Amino acid sequence: MKYAAITIGAILGLLFIMSGAVVLLGFASEMEYPKNSPAEKFMAAFAPTGYLTFVKALEVIGGLLVAIPRTRNLGLLVLGPIIVNILAYHLFVMAGEGLFHPLIIGICAAALFLLWVERRAFTGLIHR
Repeated sequence: MKYAAITIGAILGLLFIMSGAVVLLGFASEMEYPKNSPAEKFMAAFAPTGYLTFVKALEVIGGLLVAIPRTRNLGLLVLGPIIVNILAYHLFVMAGEGLFHPLIIGICAAALFLLWVERRAFTGLIHR
C-alpha cells in the first residue's frame, strides 16, 4: 500500500504541476467555446481577471506538495477545493458533459485513494 500511495501521489502531483505550468508559462492556446454558451461566458469572466492564474498557481503548489510523501496531506488540502471546482464546472456549467471523462474519474479516484490512505492524519481535523 505504501508504494501504491507514493506512485499515485507522484502521478497526481505531476498531473496538476503540468496542467498548471502549461497555463502559467503561456503554452496553452485559447480554448474555443460555442458562441453564447455558459462555458464561454464563464471563461470570459474567469480568465481575464487573474483568477485563473491564481488557481493554476495553486495547482502547481498543490501538485508539488502531493508529489512529496511528507507533505501529501497539505497538498490534498490545497487540491481538494480545486478538484471539487472541476467537478462543479463540468456538472453545472457544462451541464454534465465531460463529467465521466476518464481523466476526471482518475483524478477523483487518485485523490480519494490518497485521502483513504492518509485518513488517520485527517481525523484530527474532524475530532478534537
